[in-house]
Formats: sequence, structure tokens, C-alpha cells
Amino acid sequence: MALECVSLLKAGLVFIMAVQILQSASGCNRGFYERMINELCLAKFKLDMGGLDGGLWCSWPDTVELYGGLTNCTYQVALRMDCFWPDHIVDHLFMQIHRIYFHDCALTGRLLHDPPISVLAPFIGVPVLVTLLMTAVVVWRSKRTGGVL
Repeated sequence: MALECVSLLKAGLVFIMAVQILQSASGCNRGFYERMINELCLAKFKLDMGGLDGGLWCSWPDTVELYGGLTNCTYQVALRMDCFWPDHIVDHLFMQIHRIYFHDCALTGRLLHDPPISVLAPFIGVPVLVTLLMTAVVVWRSKRTGGVL
């Protein structure tokens, strides 16, 4: 029993040491990483969005470059600091940005739309006409009782 406790204690200590070594080997200082993202990337994005008219915030062609710049900035910071990307810090940053800048934007650019009438009409009209034609053929054929059925 005592031998099992000692081996369990040794396994626990090895596990704790492995966790410490892996954390130091990863090289990512989460606090500093988050501060750099906020000071470098978020600050520039806020400045750029502040320079853009508020009515254009929901216009994807007007904001795509700024949004792409923010994405690239967070990636570059993570790369240089040896942090994983994307991670929960970046996810939280983008959720925050969407809550602040894009919360009133409609989903118009992402919703499915009906195809144009020139495409839609044949897909509706042809089956209706075939159904009517087949019904007429069946009725016409049922009235002709003479001959082979």
C-alpha cells in the first residue's frame, strides 16, 4: 500500500514537472500576448474604424481591408511571440469587435436569394406543363376504349 502511494506521488511529481517544462518551452506569455494584441492590433483597428464614416461600417467592401489587416496583425503577433493562432484570446477579440462595430449590420450579403426569374421560370413551368400534358394524355386515352389497351 505504501509502495503504491510512493509510486503515485512520484507520478504526480513527474506530471507537475512536465507541465512546468512544457509551459516554459511553449514560449507564449499569454498576458503579454493579449496586451500586444490590444495595443497593436485593436488600437489600430479602432483608429481606422474611427476614420471611417459610421454608415459604412456595415459595408463589406469598405471594411474588408481593415478587417483583413486586423486578422493579419493578430496572426503576426502570435507568430512572433510563438503563440498558437487562432486561440481564445483572438476569438474574444473578434467577438468584442463584432459586438462594438457590426452588431447592427444586416445579414443581407450572406442570406440566400431566389435565382433570377429567367432561371426560375423554366424550372417551374416545365414540370407544370409536363404534368398537364400527361393528365391530358391519360384522359384522352381513357376515353378511347376501342382497340388494344
